Amino acid sequence: MANETLEKARAYEEKYSVFIKAEDRPAFHVSPRIGWMNDPNGFSLYQGKYHLFYQYHPYSTQWGPMHWGHAVSEDMLRWTYLPAAMAPDEAYDQAGCFSGSALELDDGRQLVMYTGVRQKLDAEGTRKDYQTQCLALGNGLDYEKLPINPVLDEKDVPKGFSHHDFRDPKIFRRSDGGFACVVGNRTEDGSGAILLFESEDGLSWRFVTVLDRSYNEYGKMWECPDFFRLDGTDILLVSPQNMSQVGLEFHNGNGTVCLMGTYDTQTRAFDRRRVQAVDYGIDFYAPQTLQTADGRRVMIAWMQNWDTAVAFPEGTKWFGQMSLPRELHVREGRLIQNPVRELDSLHGRRVAYENVPVREEANLKGIYGRVLDMTLTLRPQQNEPYDLFRLKFAKGSQHYSDIVYDPKASTLRISRTHSGCTRDFVHERECFVRDRGGELKLRLILDRFSAEVFVNDGEQVLSMTLYTPMTANGISFEARGSVLMDVEKYDIVPQE
Repeated sequence: MANETLEKARAYEEKYSVFIKAEDRPAFHVSPRIGWMNDPNGFSLYQGKYHLFYQYHPYSTQWGPMHWGHAVSEDMLRWTYLPAAMAPDEAYDQAGCFSGSALELDDGRQLVMYTGVRQKLDAEGTRKDYQTQCLALGNGLDYEKLPINPVLDEKDVPKGFSHHDFRDPKIFRRSDGGFACVVGNRTEDGSGAILLFESEDGLSWRFVTVLDRSYNEYGKMWECPDFFRLDGTDILLVSPQNMSQVGLEFHNGNGTVCLMGTYDTQTRAFDRRRVQAVDYGIDFYAPQTLQTADGRRVMIAWMQNWDTAVAFPEGTKWFGQMSLPRELHVREGRLIQNPVRELDSLHGRRVAYENVPVREEANLKGIYGRVLDMTLTLRPQQNEPYDLFRLKFAKGSQHYSDIVYDPKASTLRISRTHSGCTRDFVHERECFVRDRGGELKLRLILDRFSAEVFVNDGEQVLSMTLYTPMTANGISFEARGSVLMDVEKYDIVPQE
């Protein structure tokens, strides 16, 4: 019976998730009810509420046969966890229900499009994944896979493109009322590409064009695409694998890039004009966006890195978390990201200081914590240049993480080298920031197991996870030279 696999997963999460205490998981970032989480899926507005599905293996904290977990919210911050939405229970998805998307149909149902994976032996006897695109319809709680599945398979892939790396459909409405979706693929030169498909009814699909491709310039396989128009610019988000860094850009290997340009709705041609990294930290992958009822474009991502996905405390019953939802804009040719404005509604106790001179390492009364929203504004004192500014957080007698600004090089570094992690992999990242004569604005969002740093009102963002003990909650400031600093800190009130 097809539903047995899903019912087993639902029973398991219901029985065992109760053993995870609220204080042992993020306060306002989405994490799995239990087990493993990776890519966000189906991030959408449905019947007035925000729905977020996610790649999910409830039975362990390791990647496994993919299910779809499910959560719902009215503000993208306070989430209610619903029963698992899908499980690998059909021949075409027996190896996993992989990433996909969702939207609301005119008849009130929610349409889900996802990648179904099956495995079979090739001519040489090697077991390989075969990836197809599949549909399900639901009511916000229960979803039924359609008998016409898969709706896109190897016969729909253009010549020279991969049947094995064909995944992560992002479905959206065309301006004429029809449907379209972008799907990640790999070309015969081994690099990434994005295929565009269209449909009149959301059920029957046809290939239209290759929207864009890497030609081995921006990594290999392009995963988890998203495509939308923002502030007069057409934007294609992709998450390339095995991307080579260029200076301080694209340094995550498996990261996310923003391709900006112009899309001709008549010819279906995308003219790419600019490329930038989306997040300059350590942990950020596979973002997905939605448009809110008031017209904002909001993005959420898996706040993790595949190379660090083995690093979590022993005995943990969950692994993986989502980024803070971010409002997107384009300003002066750059993608700008800031926390969703709904975060202000979670603000609790406020502590603020103005014109604080900073030299040697110092603490400020009331400035501490691991669940907070803090903004710093830095400037040289009496226009005298300074050499360095350091902010330490999650600080205890043995541990700390830090942010270091070098005004002469115009670089910002985030580091968890001393956070207590016992694994030997990348623990810091660095990026260029705009030179403003030593002036800098930082907004630091902490949520127990993560830090997100928004630079100069969202010109860059650096994200990372950390598992430092909660007793390490100190914050300190230090400068070489003399800095004047304004600080505004709000405690974040956790979910009830």
